[in-house]
This record gives sequence, structure tokens and C-alpha cells, in this order.
Amino acid sequence: MLVDSHAHLDSSRYEGELAEVLHRAWEAGVGAILAIGIGEGPAEMHQALDICRQFNGQSAAEPAVPKLYASAGIYPHNTHEADDAALLKLDQLLSEQEVIACGEIGLDYYHQGTEHPVQKRMFVRQMEIAAGRRRPILIHCRPADGDDACWNDTLALLGEHWGPTGIGGILHCFSGDWEQAQRAMDLGFLISFAGQITYPKAQALRDVAVKVPLDRLLVETDAPFLAPLPNRGKRNESAWVADTADALATLHEMSAEEMADITTKNFERLFRLAPNV
Repeated sequence: MLVDSHAHLDSSRYEGELAEVLHRAWEAGVGAILAIGIGEGPAEMHQALDICRQFNGQSAAEPAVPKLYASAGIYPHNTHEADDAALLKLDQLLSEQEVIACGEIGLDYYHQGTEHPVQKRMFVRQMEIAAGRRRPILIHCRPADGDDACWNDTLALLGEHWGPTGIGGILHCFSGDWEQAQRAMDLGFLISFAGQITYPKAQALRDVAVKVPLDRLLVETDAPFLAPLPNRGKRNESAWVADTADALATLHEMSAEEMADITTKNFERLFRLAPNV
């Protein structure tokens, strides 16, 4: 079975259709999904947990759905909303059994929005909260075109504030180069690839993916965004993580079933989950 390690199931683009979307994922061989709890800001961080509690327990019923886990975090461009109440809410969510990760958190220098010093300060604060709850973190790093400042700042902050914890995490929707991947792996991170690895112009990313050790690989959709080929441009969904896994399997010269087994075991190991999620 596959694990979709990053999907925004609380997106309004699934309104009224989520049960069918989850069932299609199950039918495609997806055994578990990590639902990302950032919403449209701190006021909606709880929505991923709510979805988990709504659908968990249905995997043995009909129509069957994958096992759901949740994260909680404050997205870089919402960090200006991270007051004491929001940070307390984050800490409380991370205490819940189903909330296995903090994120996605990090830095974004691509979009115009929250000032970089605010992003950095709240990134560090969220790492502190996650460390207190012993929850791995999910990293968002989006650099401005042709500028490595975002990667340099992200990796420097992780090295100072996260690496010493030994907890690890995931570089979600990885789009960096091999050196950046190496630096992240040295800090205990897994590298997760999304649908863009299937795009014709993404050869540089495929060149990185083939170098990543098998025990550091994950797959994700980042749904509803970044649908892989052949569905590029459509609303993405967790069933299509199989296409990304197939692309990674081809790069590593193995079967799709072997890649599914490897990435599922990596997910289980990071989050200390029982086998067969």
C-alpha cells in the first residue's frame, strides 16, 4: 500500500466530494494519508484533525477509505497571525494522538506576503513547540526565482534549532538541488517528491531524486495542487500519488510495488507507527 505523505484534504475544492475522493484513493492502493492542518490560517488549523475523526474507522467499511493522520501548523504567509492564542492552539493540537506532525511550516520568499523576519521568528517558535511535543516537522521552502536565500535561511535555522533534537521531519514537495537535499538529510529529514517530478521540464529534479537513498524517499500529492501526468492541470487527489511513485520507481529501476513498500516503511519509521498503516 502507498502513503500520500502530504494532502490538503480540508481544501474547499473537495467540498461535498471528499468521501468519494478518499474511496478512489483506497481503490488506487493508498493505505494512509497525512492530512495537512494549515487551513487558510491559524483559525482553521483544526480542520485536518476533524477530517481524520470523521473518516477514521471507515477503512473496514464500505466504501472503504485510507487511514488518516493529521498535522497542524502555521503556514509562512500566515505567521503574522501567530499570536499567543494561535501558538497555544498549535501546542494543544500537537498533543492529540492523530496529529503526528507539525506543519507545513518554514519560509516562503517567492510570494509577496509576511515579512521575512516575522516568518523566521515564527518558524523558530513552531519548531520549539514541535520539539516539546516530539513531533516531526513538515518543511515548506519556496525560494524566489534564481535566489538561494530562502534555502540558505531555512537550512541554517533547521541546523541551529531542529537538528539537535534528533526528531527529524520531511522536506515536502522538494524542489531544491542535490546539495540542499544532502544538507537536509544530514539533519535527519526525508525528501518527499510530488507530481512535478513527472513533468517534462523537471529533469533537474529527477536527477536529484535518483540520488536520494531509498531509505530517505517519500511520495506525496500536495493535493489539490500539482497533479502529476497524465492529469496535470486538474484538481489533484490522493489516488494519483501512485503516478508519482511509479515515476520514482522507474528512476530507481524497481517495480512500483517495491517503491510503495519502501516509501510506506519510511513513513512508518519517521512517525514511529506500527507496520501496515
